[in-house]
Formats: sequence, C-alpha cells, structure tokens
Amino acid sequence: MSKAPFQIDETEGPRVTRAWVLHPDIRTDPERRAPEPALAEAVALARALPALEVVGSEVVQLRTVDAGKLLGKGKIADLQERLKENEIELVLVDGPVTPVQQRNLEKVWGVKLLDRTGLILEIFSDRAATREGVLQVEMAALNYQRTRLVRAWTHLERQRGGLGFVGGPGETQIEADRRAIDEQLVRLKRQLEKVVKTRALHRAARAKVPYPIVALVGYTNAGKSTLFNRLTGAEVMAKDMLFATLDPTMRRLVLPDGPEVILSDTVGFISDLPTELVAAFRATLEEVLAADIILHVRDISHAETEEQAEDVREILVSLGVLEDTRTFEVWNKVDLLPPDRADAVRARAGRDDAVLAISAITGEGLDALQRVIAEALQGAVREADLHLDFKEGKKRAWLFDQDVVVEEKQTEDGFDLTVRWSAKQEAQFQRL
Repeated sequence: MSKAPFQIDETEGPRVTRAWVLHPDIRTDPERRAPEPALAEAVALARALPALEVVGSEVVQLRTVDAGKLLGKGKIADLQERLKENEIELVLVDGPVTPVQQRNLEKVWGVKLLDRTGLILEIFSDRAATREGVLQVEMAALNYQRTRLVRAWTHLERQRGGLGFVGGPGETQIEADRRAIDEQLVRLKRQLEKVVKTRALHRAARAKVPYPIVALVGYTNAGKSTLFNRLTGAEVMAKDMLFATLDPTMRRLVLPDGPEVILSDTVGFISDLPTELVAAFRATLEEVLAADIILHVRDISHAETEEQAEDVREILVSLGVLEDTRTFEVWNKVDLLPPDRADAVRARAGRDDAVLAISAITGEGLDALQRVIAEALQGAVREADLHLDFKEGKKRAWLFDQDVVVEEKQTEDGFDLTVRWSAKQEAQFQRL
C-alpha cells in the first residue's frame, strides 16, 4: 500500500508522536458547529490512532480565514511558543486546510500538520481489514495526495528533460508525480472492480436463501458493534473509540419466536465526511441498500445526539435507502443517563412505535427490540405469481438481477413467474 499522508516510522519499534489538536471556530461560517463538542470529537479522532499522544487541544476563534496561513500572525506566534514548549511534533487541524496553508504553517512551526481529511484517512488506513476496505482507503489516500503535491518543495518545480524528439521543455516533476498517482489509481480501480464483483456474487447467493437483512447504521461510536456482539455472540471489535470497526460484518441471528435474519454491522458515520472517502463509505454501505430493515443506532447520552442523527439521515437519504426500507431508531446508552433523564427517554420512546430505548451494555430493551424486528419481518419475504408480456423485458431482467425468480415458464403471450421477494423489492418493481 502506498504511503499515507502521515507515516509513523516503526523501524525502531512503535513510537508515540506528540500531537496538538486545533478546532478553528470561524464565526462567519454559516455551517459552523458548536466549538466545544466539535473539539472533543476531533480529540477523540486523534486518540483513535494508538501512535498519537494528544498533549493539548484548543478552540481557535477566527473572524475570517487567512488564505496563506489560515490563522492570523498573533495566533500563529502564540501557538508557536506553546508547541515548542510542549515538544509537539504533529498539529491536527479539525477542518479543511489548503496545501499552501499547510506548507506555510509547517514551515513556521517546524512540525507536521494534518487536516481533518488527512487524520480520518490515517484512521481508515489503520483500521481497514478486508481487501476491499484496503483498496478503497488506498485510492482515497492517493486522491488526497494528488491535490497536495504543492506541499513538496522546490524539486517539484524542476523540469524533466525530454528525449529530444519534440521541441519545448520536458514535463515538470509535479506533472510526473501526478501522472504516477493517476496510473496507480487506474490499477487500484481495476483490482477493486474484481473485489466488488466477488461481493456481488456473495450477495446474490444470500438472496437465494433468502434471509431478511437487518442493517445497523449510526454515527461512529454510537454502540453498533456492542449491540451486534450482544445479539449475535460475535466478537467484532467494540471499543469506546471512533471508527473502531470499518469493514461491514454479517452474522446469522435467530430471533425468538421469529424468522432467521442476517444482521449487518456497518462503518460509523461522521459529520463533514471527507469527499475522498465518500466512495469508500458507499462501498461499505452496499449491504444497507439491500436491507429489509434498518436500525439507526443513536448514542442518546451524547450532547449532540440530534445533530449526529441528522448527519446519518442525510447520508442515508443521499444513498436513497430511506424511501422503501422500514427504519427504527434505537436509542442506545440509556444506562449512561441520570435516572430522571433515562426515564424521560424511555417515556418518549414508548410513545413512538418506530423508536426503542436500549442499553447494549446492560441488555435493557434488547428483548423488545428483537420482538419489534420479528413483527416487522412477518411476511417480509413472500412468494408471488406474476405474468409478464414479451414486451416487458426490462421488468423481467430486473427480477433476475435481484435473484428473486424461483420458477419461470414461457407461455404464448409472455412469461409466468414465481418470485420470492421482500416488500421493499415489490415496491421497487411496481415503480418500474
């Protein structure tokens, strides 16, 4: 795998890098987040990398952004002293930093600097376990590096001499580096296409069983993996850490007095998702697109639980998965609330058929959750008989593509088919 934007040197064993986290609070930004929770999340992101030691963190108040150095002269000088006193080696900026700003700040402070995108890429690179996850992260890292070749110093301005067959200067080093990255991206894309085809075959095989799919989604660190482990007896990594798990995991679950299902644990969502990782997120969320039920797991004890829930909904809407898929909100971590707030949350959940209050740690509410899933899935996968005219080839192709055809007979005026499908697939078919 190519080098990530920030590389830990382990030639002499693991070494801890001293880091300082900054959250620029830009008062003119219309999408400005509450600064203190945003800083806390940025610190949690940094601590998700075991090679980093977060020595300090602070919110930096800004009226406007300096195009060349992000911060004003006084703040840069003030931070320079603090970074030197604390022997800081890496500054993490919770927000976008242009290549020019990054180069200038690194030169003034004498440290490495990563923005929010670079940090999340590091975490993804550290966590990805499956072949697809590794390839997606490597592609995202290369796309990120491609936009930041200006970071390199004067050697990128030198020109490479041509072979003399054509007049004019040779290509610059920066052009050569960019071309090398583009060639690597093409190779990775081809490898990824093969992996995606393999996963599509696996999904097709599952569709023929067929077990309904129940997908867990939610903001990172909402407790999805803990809930997944509690329900299935699996041992998926579950820590109080952002992005503890990245790759989707699926396990069989037999519901009490209900159907057998496949439970899918997916990557946690996050606000301001780096554009370079959108494709990686879409790939890991493919199982959600095929889900019969979505459980939106929320950390109800978090100060910004509503904002986090809205971030998750926006991503699900962009994927088009909320139109036909039955969705329940699972308010997790009620055990972390004070007794009076916990009672209020349970009462609110009790008034809404689509909301359940639980604790994946203590087991509270899990029996009710499984009953609700079982009831929602009754008749979720059923058989139906269809007749299609010869001219309805598009519909017939869609049915076979979905792997729902059990039997087909050709008649004088078309096809008689027996299909086994979910309510979601039936609704999609009706819109064709």
